[in-house]
Amino acid sequence: MRIAIDAMGGDSAPHAEVEGAIQSIPHLSGQKLVLVGDEERIHAAAEPHGGLPSEIQVLHASQVVEMTDRPVEAMRHKRDSSIARCVELVSKGEAVAIVSAGNTGAVVAHATFKLGLLEGIRRPGIAVGMPTRTGSPTLVIDCGANVKTTPENLLQYGIMASAYAQGVFGKKKPTVGLLNIGQETIKGNDLVREARDLFEAAPLHFIGFVEGGHIFDGEADVVVCDGFVGNVLLKVSEGVADTIMALMKQAVQRTLRRRIGAMLCKYAMLDLAARVDRAELGGAPLLGVNGICLISHGGSDARAICNAVRRASEAVAHNVNAQIVASLRACNTSRPQ
Repeated sequence: MRIAIDAMGGDSAPHAEVEGAIQSIPHLSGQKLVLVGDEERIHAAAEPHGGLPSEIQVLHASQVVEMTDRPVEAMRHKRDSSIARCVELVSKGEAVAIVSAGNTGAVVAHATFKLGLLEGIRRPGIAVGMPTRTGSPTLVIDCGANVKTTPENLLQYGIMASAYAQGVFGKKKPTVGLLNIGQETIKGNDLVREARDLFEAAPLHFIGFVEGGHIFDGEADVVVCDGFVGNVLLKVSEGVADTIMALMKQAVQRTLRRRIGAMLCKYAMLDLAARVDRAELGGAPLLGVNGICLISHGGSDARAICNAVRRASEAVAHNVNAQIVASLRACNTSRPQ
């Protein structure tokens, strides 16, 4: 089966997508790839790499969803976009997964309405891996798929992210925390307090409320929040990481002694940069849709695309969606509205 890559989605499209696809081939578990987008531009981007290998096919799409396009409008008026064609391949069973660094809202909308949701799931969620002191990422969900959620939505986020952490990250019994302004049970708004009751009754390894700073301690393998809070958390975290790296670079360049010291610490600095680099995880899974969907950062380079394809392949190999459905049934959360 094939993994569909939106070749026109990122800031560096299609060059990053083409190069990333080529780099990912040795890491796949028997899947092939299909680059979806402007066929002429895709082949032109492949020329510096000696053309596309036989494991990669191309499917032409005449339209591109821009970052400024409204998701619903893109669905209506850009039906031959690279995002739409990627989703169509999965809906027809001609591909098993999607990787896109394009317009996040458009990817969520297309996947939700065209693929549908898994049995019992009411809202999909975007799960993003955050770097921690332990070296093992904390999976934060939801990071922007839905800004209005219910306590049951939060519980389903926890179930989905736990299944993903277990299947893809190899966590045998993922710990799950609920993001709040404090760890005490009396703190927080009605949403998180009501959700806590559901989490405590569910067969999850729930450790209670966690604060924002605890995400980076690695105290919980999964941290659950609503999409508004999660997206703000994600953007702030990315901004802080980028700022710290920039300030550190400025600081070591100020004097000759510091530059010499930086040279002596070169490999430690490279290790630090790798641990906070979002390209390491490649993309964030959109959990809850009836298909595997990885959403990458718009600024993704070839390495990020390669890692996103690898994650998608792992999710397929571990049958993550079947695990989500089985876990949901066990929790008996699918109640009629």
